[in-house]
Amino acid sequence: MVAREVDLPPVWLAGFAALGAVANRIFPTELMGGHLVGGTLAAFALLLMVAAALQMALAGTSVIPGRDPKRLMTGGLFRLSRNPIYLADTLLLTGLFLYWHALIALPLVPLFMYLILKRFILPEEARLSRLFGESFEAYKRQTRRWI
Repeated sequence: MVAREVDLPPVWLAGFAALGAVANRIFPTELMGGHLVGGTLAAFALLLMVAAALQMALAGTSVIPGRDPKRLMTGGLFRLSRNPIYLADTLLLTGLFLYWHALIALPLVPLFMYLILKRFILPEEARLSRLFGESFEAYKRQTRRWI
């Protein structure tokens, strides 16, 4: 089992990015426009990540998985996605792979999404349901998990 201190989405993101970098070293590929598309996607992902984290901080709730939130986030970016930070992580990973021309690593993206879903999103949704009851259930019915 992974130590609790390092079992955080950014650590998993870094691990998957490293796997993609290694895979690209072993099986290098070229992608026309990869730097532009990947760089733009990665920049957008970082902006999304910062904006969602700032929105949570301004609302006085934690961005750290496993902690009980003080407030159910349903406005702003959270009106478009229940998980804008995890969405940003996924976009960042995709952007990095495209920027690095690491086409061989792209299948790691859905694997990363599955891991994030199982390790973080589903437990967070159970916690939110317990803490916020029908308010969370209504939010869940109207807002998609990813986009």
